[in-house]
Amino acid sequence: MPVISIGDIYDKDVNFLFGSGASSGLLPTLQLQLRNGDGKYTLEELATKFEHEKDRRLIPLFMHYYNECIRPAEQLTIQIANATEEGRKVIENYRTFLSTVLEMVKRRKALDRRCNVFTTNYDGCFPLVADELLKEGNTDFVLNDGARGFTRRILQARNFGSYLCQAGVFGRYQSSIPQINLIHLHGSVYWNKMHEVIQIRYDLSDRPALMNAEAVALLQPFSATLANPDATLADLKAPGFTDEVLNAFWEEYEQAPIVNPTKWKFHETVYEEHYYQMLRLLSYELEKPNAVLITFGFSFADEHILNLVMRSLSNPGLEVFICCFSQNSYEVMRHKFKGNRNVKCVVLEDGVLDFTAFNEKILVWPEAAGAATAALAVHAAPLPAPRAAEDAAPEAGTADDLEDLI
Repeated sequence: MPVISIGDIYDKDVNFLFGSGASSGLLPTLQLQLRNGDGKYTLEELATKFEHEKDRRLIPLFMHYYNECIRPAEQLTIQIANATEEGRKVIENYRTFLSTVLEMVKRRKALDRRCNVFTTNYDGCFPLVADELLKEGNTDFVLNDGARGFTRRILQARNFGSYLCQAGVFGRYQSSIPQINLIHLHGSVYWNKMHEVIQIRYDLSDRPALMNAEAVALLQPFSATLANPDATLADLKAPGFTDEVLNAFWEEYEQAPIVNPTKWKFHETVYEEHYYQMLRLLSYELEKPNAVLITFGFSFADEHILNLVMRSLSNPGLEVFICCFSQNSYEVMRHKFKGNRNVKCVVLEDGVLDFTAFNEKILVWPEAAGAATAALAVHAAPLPAPRAAEDAAPEAGTADDLEDLI
């Protein structure tokens, strides 16, 4: 049998949790190349260090983050993505995944053809690919982003509970259209604050950049050092921005509708409130009697999501599959979730578990099980229960601002 047989889960309450690994190759992850001892800094680690030490390089680091990650996500189109081989591969993987999930939910009973895709990515890969599938006209489905409206589409959490239903001409039957709820846990470049609500707008052609060409050129040596695998922190020189330029950028950046990687929080209350509503929704979904959670490209660096999943593991009906990119990440996840028998950490024994491998070898149809099993060795045994006190499962902890919410 395959690691995750669609035949075993299609009729359960299926949830996916995607991280930046899904868009790797098209958009950068938070991993830097700058050396940190025997390893490499992530942007979160370096930003937290700079913030704690009040280092002048903090704002330039976020300038780099904006220029390399956020701005490209704002400008992303299918045409831009398909301009490179890596980009085409990423888009094709999203397409394969959406097609697989839509076929899966079609097998569910007529008025319950839905599943949830939670993501910490703020790019537009899912809606862009969904548009392409709909344009081809071979399948009818709904990608529900939680927004309602016409000239102005307003995001509301309650909209994730609704779905479209088709009825016969004489009302003799009803059937729901296959639906994927797309839930952005860390915000989206397509969000913007409109008074006290969140508006979703997918045409960002008129959104000005926070950095002009002169600022980008001045930042270039700083960014090059961050991307240099031979460089250390001592090689990272602060670019020559004035305090006025740095403060002006930071004031604008703080309004962005995305989680700040150093604190995992939004700066705007309206985004913060929606964040906790979405965490509530994730918690609710994982408490269902036959819930399934499949994670891909997600490191569990968000302590709120980690603590929430830890709490949910007390639900005996919950099955969790954590797809690990490499043996190293497998060991990290295995330690993080040790002692929980309803968690399976999935890793390939003879390669990396990238998006292509996830589509072709992990999430497969029952009829493909024989070929997948014959061609692949996968370690996906349930995590062992601890044998001694020092092996006990780590304390999930309680985030103060989530105590009354989840």
